[in-house]
Amino acid sequence: MSLDRASRPSPLVWSIPMLWTYALGLWGLSRQGSMWRDEAVTWHVAQRSTAEIGHMLENIDVVHGCYYLLMHAVFEVFGPGITTLRLPSVLAMGVAAACVALIGSRLAGPSAGIAGGMVFGLIPAVQFQLQEGRPYALVAAGAGISTLLLVVVLQGRVRTAHWAWAAYAGAVALSGLLNWLSLMVLPAHLATLVWTRAGRGVWTRWTAAAAAATACVLPLVLFSQRQAAQVDWIPRLSWPSLTGPALLFAIGGVGALLDRSREGRLSVTAVGLPLLVLPQIGLAGLSLMQPVFLDRYVIYSLLGLALLIGTGIASTTRAVRSRWPRASWWILAAVAVVAVAALLPPALAQRSPASRVDDVVAVASDVRRMKEPGSAVLFIPSGRRDSLFFSPDDFAGLRDIALEQSPESSGTLSGIEAEPDRIRAAMLDQRRILVVTDTPQIARRIVGLRDRMKAAVLESHFTAVADEQVRGRRVTVYERRASPPGA
Repeated sequence: MSLDRASRPSPLVWSIPMLWTYALGLWGLSRQGSMWRDEAVTWHVAQRSTAEIGHMLENIDVVHGCYYLLMHAVFEVFGPGITTLRLPSVLAMGVAAACVALIGSRLAGPSAGIAGGMVFGLIPAVQFQLQEGRPYALVAAGAGISTLLLVVVLQGRVRTAHWAWAAYAGAVALSGLLNWLSLMVLPAHLATLVWTRAGRGVWTRWTAAAAAATACVLPLVLFSQRQAAQVDWIPRLSWPSLTGPALLFAIGGVGALLDRSREGRLSVTAVGLPLLVLPQIGLAGLSLMQPVFLDRYVIYSLLGLALLIGTGIASTTRAVRSRWPRASWWILAAVAVVAVAALLPPALAQRSPASRVDDVVAVASDVRRMKEPGSAVLFIPSGRRDSLFFSPDDFAGLRDIALEQSPESSGTLSGIEAEPDRIRAAMLDQRRILVVTDTPQIARRIVGLRDRMKAAVLESHFTAVADEQVRGRRVTVYERRASPPGA
């Protein structure tokens, strides 16, 4: 089957996957009004002033600084809300799906493009980030745009490539500023150039564009190393954690075999396989020095997986059609129905409040019901104060006896708490304390000096009289035990 590579893809090629992804993103977007801890950070920080955000970035989370400033602008224009928080990710993933479709169409035909774009929106990890108030969907969009521009230039479909290379450098740089681990898209693109035996001119321009983008992001990379301690919670790389990437590589490998690409030819395999494999391998390599192996950091690598699956579907459909012309569409429809049916349970699960590790919203209603006049509140660890930031009205009347300096003035996420002795004295001066913490199923070992002291005082001088657990969060009411006579 010959393909007219010079023809511009029909708008249907990119619009169908984009609208499909938007529909998936808008479906159950509110997750019944729930919000988990990472999104709560975005929610809280984005509502600070730009000066307060800048002050915070000097101390923590500078790697997400550009995203917080972007969301600050979004909140300023549209107002804070759960839909406003997540809608940028929906829009970005739609753009990423459109890029997959355009790349697949250019390299393997419209059917491969549409199939790849539709598949991208169905991938469970993509659907997870599709409805997250975090930067990873925007990073995927940037990686999709830069990869599409690379393909356009390699195909020679622009009269002058100067604007395309400038746009390529800009897309890579913006993605890197949103999360500098996205720079691992560059080794994937480098492998594509090697695979396709690109000419000297292309190599020169790509090197200049890649160097310019890296130079823009390098200050962020260097500064963020000062804050490396904030990812100490990420577990070390282990063989079980590599099971998922290995499965993705196997699926992508099948798509590459069906593509039947030859070395030296620009193809879906030449673009998609490095994009799938090299960011995952690069992240694993970095994790040997500093544990950072989380799939969301390289969610953009799934662009390559979708490209390979899309071309595999198109190749299989063409092979079936050549033997059974009338049966091919029925087979394709059956495969689509089976795929959607198989992915429906995880899709439904991801749109429920229980899909995330916790819910900062649900616990606030328990606090409102369990509080009494004169009660105090403690957070163990201090990061659980995010429930107060999201629902301050539910905590009204409760004294936060550990907090010494607010998050905004201290340039931190959760504020600065008083010294352990002062917290202990404040606790012993209370009759009733509400403690907001994690449920035992997800709670980590208490390691901070302040948190260990809080737990010790509660155990020694207080009695738990009420306890509620909901979606990863726990509220326990403690009352002061009567001192023995003569004490």
